[in-house]
Amino acid sequence: MELFYSQNIQGQQIVLDKEESSHLVRVLRHKVGDRINIIDGQGTMYDCELAVDSASAAVADIIEAHPHWGSHPYRLVLAVCPTKNNDRYEWFAEKATEMGIDEIVPVIGERSERKVFKTERLRKILVSAAKQSLKASVPLVREPVSVKDFILSSKDSDSLKLIAWCFENEDRRVSLKEAVEAYGGRDIIVMIGPEGDFSPNEAKLAVSAGFRPVVLGNSRLRTETAALFAAAAVYYNYCL
Repeated sequence: MELFYSQNIQGQQIVLDKEESSHLVRVLRHKVGDRINIIDGQGTMYDCELAVDSASAAVADIIEAHPHWGSHPYRLVLAVCPTKNNDRYEWFAEKATEMGIDEIVPVIGERSERKVFKTERLRKILVSAAKQSLKASVPLVREPVSVKDFILSSKDSDSLKLIAWCFENEDRRVSLKEAVEAYGGRDIIVMIGPEGDFSPNEAKLAVSAGFRPVVLGNSRLRTETAALFAAAAVYYNYCL
């Protein structure tokens, strides 16, 4: 199934940008009258008929809209410290999108090796991942924020708030899987630190703000592996 992406919806028509239009017309050779499918990144997939086969600005007439297409029955926010190698972060984000997440927040911790993170390239990767995995929603990528500011902004949230904290006393931690299974709601936030873990001050602040320390198993995981594990655990609990 071919999917195209656009948020430029004008009444009963959708206009594709230059990149999507070129792929539609020049690569796939679609012509006026062809049926195509377009996602808006907000959860709706549109059955359309191509009205203008321009390689720079194709236009499609909407035939039918399908809200919540390819959706998942939970809301998951992953606040993950950027990795030193940016390719690893992009890999995690792409694969997590295929399973089902709603927001990615790059959080900069006291022990983060990467202090600068650009979001535009990641957003494009997630559009492709959503189309590949037949989802109409594209996860929101927030602008980078400090760990402290993210914790404080989440303090009043009613979500299940979890922090993967490696050096917390083991008798205070539960497995992420156990925490998710015991939760009766749908909104979940998981924080994943840098490879040097959260600082004691950051972890203490998180716990005081209602974050529950969790363990991801006996293995020591890289940041991107831990983040993907969290996405997979939530997906498994709600969807399988």
